Amino acid sequence: MVEAVLIDLFSLPANLQNNIQGLLHNTLEAIEKCSAIHAPCVYVMCCQRQGSERKGEQEFLLAALRCFQSLRRRLEVVCAQTTAAALYTIKQRLDEKDLSIIKVILPTIRKDLMKVYIDHLFTAVYQFEFEDLQAISDSESLQISEHQHEGQILPSQDVALIQSEIQMYLESLPSLKGELTILRSSLIPDDIFLHGFTTRTGGISYIPTLSSCNLFSSSKRRDPQVVVKENLRRLANAAGFNPEAFHRVKVDHANAVCIMGKTEPDDYDGIVTDQKGVTLAAPGADCIPVLFADPVRRACGAAHSGWKGTLLGVSMATVNAMVSEYGCNVKDILVVLGPSVGPCCYKLPHESAEEFHRIDPTCVRLFDSTNPYIDIRRATRILLERGGILPENIQDDSITDQNQNITLCTACHPDKFYSHFRDGTNFGTQIGFISIKD
Repeated sequence: MVEAVLIDLFSLPANLQNNIQGLLHNTLEAIEKCSAIHAPCVYVMCCQRQGSERKGEQEFLLAALRCFQSLRRRLEVVCAQTTAAALYTIKQRLDEKDLSIIKVILPTIRKDLMKVYIDHLFTAVYQFEFEDLQAISDSESLQISEHQHEGQILPSQDVALIQSEIQMYLESLPSLKGELTILRSSLIPDDIFLHGFTTRTGGISYIPTLSSCNLFSSSKRRDPQVVVKENLRRLANAAGFNPEAFHRVKVDHANAVCIMGKTEPDDYDGIVTDQKGVTLAAPGADCIPVLFADPVRRACGAAHSGWKGTLLGVSMATVNAMVSEYGCNVKDILVVLGPSVGPCCYKLPHESAEEFHRIDPTCVRLFDSTNPYIDIRRATRILLERGGILPENIQDDSITDQNQNITLCTACHPDKFYSHFRDGTNFGTQIGFISIKD
């Protein structure tokens, strides 16, 4: 069932105001009659013109809306200078109301363009259907066509122009929730490596559980890839790396490791390189983003370590890849555990807890309960030390000086970090990143 209706009047010329007014009236009348029980929200999208043209357009729209008292509370006119700006504003309204099923009523000639905008600004969470809006001529009546127009694929240059318009608009948006903040470890030498762990501030993501510097997009979340790309661009500017040479692990919650320069696996939770200027990253929204640095051989790595990956030894798998590929000595490798869910908050079913108990009983609290508390950080440290990493070369929440602690609990700090455990399925993601300086 349609939850919202978008009427696209963006491209219709101002000299057709009388026709547009009649068309809008008829369209709203049809919506009102068909939606008496489950009334959708209605958004009218139009171009924000300058001077007297803008005033005239607002007047004709208001005149067309006056008759629709029952729709008034659910109807909004959105004027903007570009389609990207108007559509993104409407997306914000949809997300505020948690609406996902949208009917778009628009001129046939606009359909293929609109689909490109929608593909970039929305994800698979949303469902769209299209209905034609046709202006025959000044002297003829205006009508809504019932058939769907199957348009041609847009030329690549038109798609590029739309992408550029979207990018420019997103770049113009202010940062939310304060300045972009990066946490850095004193263990990793900053004369050789560029590294850090992101927090949730300083991006443009506006949905509460994703706000504001979300760095992951998926078909199940409402943040589109273009927004994540803009957040990454802002992070890259602040941190000093090239976003075009950025490689994030393809999470599988296992222990496969990608060697930069070799065939890339379909999925992997660890990645290593000895190439300068290439930034490696691992996500975390409770799972641990782990960074690895060897200042002697000048190699680095990143790993995503959730509870499954921890049990499968993804951190040591990443260390072993650095040793075998770049001749690293395990005693030279520095390891830093980033923000992640702490033993104060994280529970697992008893069957899974047993596996952590076998690593070391201190990794589990209230072991006899149905859902014991689990310390995946301590388990990671123990497995790293057993693999030959020196205890003093690991930085985690056991650090004595708490002012230096960057392994904070993601679930306990909603102002600083995203948390799947805390926020549910539409959660945001922070990352740990590292590169070798040129």
